Amino acid sequence: MDFSSLETWGYLAVAFFSFGGSLFIVAAAGVFSYLGHMDLTTALIVAMVANFMGDNFLFYLGKYHKKDIRPYYAKHKRKIALATLIMRKYGVWAIFIQKFLYGVKTLVPISMALSKYDFKKFIFFNIFATIIFILTIGLSAYYASAKIILLFTFVQHHAWIAPLAAVSVIGLIWYGMHAMTRKKDTK
Repeated sequence: MDFSSLETWGYLAVAFFSFGGSLFIVAAAGVFSYLGHMDLTTALIVAMVANFMGDNFLFYLGKYHKKDIRPYYAKHKRKIALATLIMRKYGVWAIFIQKFLYGVKTLVPISMALSKYDFKKFIFFNIFATIIFILTIGLSAYYASAKIILLFTFVQHHAWIAPLAAVSVIGLIWYGMHAMTRKKDTK
């Protein structure tokens, strides 16, 4: 195994970041596969296994190590509340929805575990949610790679766009999370 190649480090990066739920690494794997630097099937399977294990690990922590993770989720009470609302409102669909929601994707499995959701049931639905998530992001990026490459080439020649876009996306995510979790005035 050649540890200096993009392919080797690419698959390791896909595994590591997919464990944490990153949709960007799955999209990057799709683009790198389009460019011939990775095998699409292998990259998607690595991403599926790691993402599946990551969510199950979070559920396990929430179920059996509440005291150990309490300092972490104590700082995110609003996000936990939002994750709980998503779970109550959408039930089992929350497992599918959370995969695509940046900011709460790590908290929904913990929230479900804290609410005494059945671990076996979570694992069962998580299998399908993981497959749908990885295939949606990975294949979309693969088939849109030509457009993505054009976009990155354009941004490379107009460097001011990248920070503006990053600040805009971060601002929108913050505003959305803030709007969803703020207390309503009841007068």
